[in-house]
Amino acid sequence: MTLQQLKYVIEVARSRSISKAAQNLFISQPSLSNALKELENELGIVMFIRTNKGITMTPEGVEFLGYARQVVEQADLLENRYAGAQSTQQHFSVSSQHYAFAVSAFVRLLKNYDREEYEFSLRETKTYEIIEDVKNLHSEIGILYLNDFNEKVISKFLREGNLLFHELFTATPHVFISSGNPLAKQEYVTLNDLLPYPYLSFEQGDYNSFYFSEEILSTISRPKNIHVSDRATLFNLLIGLNGYTISTGVISRELNGSDIVSVPLHVDEEIRVGYITHKNVKNSPLANIYIEYLKDTIVEEQALL
Repeated sequence: MTLQQLKYVIEVARSRSISKAAQNLFISQPSLSNALKELENELGIVMFIRTNKGITMTPEGVEFLGYARQVVEQADLLENRYAGAQSTQQHFSVSSQHYAFAVSAFVRLLKNYDREEYEFSLRETKTYEIIEDVKNLHSEIGILYLNDFNEKVISKFLREGNLLFHELFTATPHVFISSGNPLAKQEYVTLNDLLPYPYLSFEQGDYNSFYFSEEILSTISRPKNIHVSDRATLFNLLIGLNGYTISTGVISRELNGSDIVSVPLHVDEEIRVGYITHKNVKNSPLANIYIEYLKDTIVEEQALL
């Protein structure tokens, strides 16, 4: 087993494709395949399975990847400390529901990351895809919420994927609306108050079940509904159409300015927001730093509510 082989495993897991990984590693595809096969034979395990959708990892491969990342990171630190070499390009990925605090924490991480090279990824996406990303090690961290309505279903998917949920905070529901909306000055709003306004929600694709909805109270019938796929569009429609969406109330004023405000929603509900990780993989140093930035950002934004 060589350090280079460990780097090959990490890149294939990240790229989800032998051919893409070979391009990124500047080696031929047959050479990469042979190196991986030799490593699997040496260890007596199968790490990768080829499917029509690309490469997936076996449970043994997932466990090995966790150790490989730790070894490569430590080797990089040793080389940088004692050989005076530049550290290799670092990779870090997060998948998240559409939370501004997740973006703010990501911005902090990058601003304080003093390296010449890196490849980071922040993917705001559908609930099911967040779970799949972390399950398949395409992302180290996934950010989503649980509540009384969806917890049984979401927890089942987490257990099946060997994933753990770590709570960050508990929130009461708020609505995000334009600062020019007639409801913006109210102390709180009710569901009846919201009836005249368009309701905005994030589409969930093939898993468009109430349980995977990014917004609580998804089973309530509303006269005006608009589905969007990204946060920028949602915010534009909140302003342009005086629409509303339901979320945690934590909004980044630094990133979003004062055009969008958060108003408490008068309902007897709670939202438990947290992050998911893979049970068999130890957090990288970057993941731990990002988690701390998440916690700091949430505390700061909640203080402004």
